[in-house]
Amino acid sequence: MNPEMNAAIGIAGAVVTLGLSAFGSALGTGRAAAAAIGAWKKCYAQGKPAPFILLSYIGAPITQTLYGMILMFEMINAATSETALPGSGVGLLILGLFSGIAIGASATLQGIAAGGAAVSQAETGKGLSNNMSALGIIETTAIFCMVFTYLAIGNLY
Repeated sequence: MNPEMNAAIGIAGAVVTLGLSAFGSALGTGRAAAAAIGAWKKCYAQGKPAPFILLSYIGAPITQTLYGMILMFEMINAATSETALPGSGVGLLILGLFSGIAIGASATLQGIAAGGAAVSQAETGKGLSNNMSALGIIETTAIFCMVFTYLAIGNLY
């Protein structure tokens, strides 16, 4: 495989990583936002103040997009490096696909949990630290995936 094709496939893998991570963040933030908006509506209907803290739950899944972006930049560096191994573009594409799916899934599932946390917080006014801890555990999956993928990328150039 010529170096240009190798680089192009590697860059495609980098974009796949970001795209799937961002897709998961979009699904997760959308799910959490829908639940928070419903919780705010319930507060308004009951004459209770709408808790501003629910925005923190809505925003929780967005960080996975950053993890995808970090990997994307490292993958582009690997794909365009003069020391890139022959065929490493295919490896980067595979890494991009699977890491993007894992990071995006983390964001999606975190959004579902964040939606539940938002409803709970609005109804009780309690549980912020427990809720955030649960969301942090889900987030850890994406962080682990990013770190281990980053280490794997280093073996391709």
